[in-house]
Amino acid sequence: MGAVVPWRYLHPTATMDDLDVNLTRGTLDLLILKALSWGPRHGYAVSDWIGQATGSALQLGEGTLYPALHRLERQQFVVAEWGLSENNRHAKYYRLSAAGRRRFQTGASSWHRFVEAAASALRATAPVPAA
Repeated sequence: MGAVVPWRYLHPTATMDDLDVNLTRGTLDLLILKALSWGPRHGYAVSDWIGQATGSALQLGEGTLYPALHRLERQQFVVAEWGLSENNRHAKYYRLSAAGRRRFQTGASSWHRFVEAAASALRATAPVPAA
């Protein structure tokens, strides 16, 4: 993981620090759950998938990724098991639980509705008339 900052949005004029912590945490959780939706992955593979899936726009550092994985594990959305990595090293693998799969499905649907509503409001060119 090449990122030196914990959670970074690579855009010339904006940073993830500009957004509310709960929004970014919820989005991070959904991205992690999505990364695990195809099967178990170790932490580096989760981070790598997020980086690739976002065209390197989002980079996760260990100080953000692992606390999020542990939080999802405490909430019983993911289950962790030790296994051997592709390099034959011991690694902790995370997989979705049934509750995690449900959380991802409902969370992704809600997130899409939120983003579409926010985008609509941000594209508005005039105030909404008072009723």
